[in-house]
Amino acid sequence: QVQLVESGGGLVQAGGSLRLSCAASGRTFSSYPMGWFRQAPGKEREFVAAISRLGGSTSYADSVKGRFTISRDNAKNTVYLQMNSLKPEDTAVYYCAARMTMGPLTTHSALYDYWGQGTQVTVSS
Repeated sequence: QVQLVESGGGLVQAGGSLRLSCAASGRTFSSYPMGWFRQAPGKEREFVAAISRLGGSTSYADSVKGRFTISRDNAKNTVYLQMNSLKPEDTAVYYCAARMTMGPLTTHSALYDYWGQGTQVTVSS
């Protein structure tokens, strides 16, 4: 079992920044890739970013590339999402997820096994 707890969400003006954190517990954190997803009201959950077990590989949605950065600190069992130049369309509940299967980074939410409860990010115009 893996438990994931997100934090760091909040209200920010367009152009501002936030850093989300996701603390993991349960199994060896460095054993599995991690991802961030988001879901806006009335929309499906969408991929934001993913990072490999040791942080050597990352993947981003086109909509956030160049603005968001995913990273991890395996010593702290934590994955981060640094969000800069935020836009109103970034408003959503952000979820972190852990994938127990080895393999290339994936954008498909169905391939992730554990999810956090989510943290709200609201960007005002």
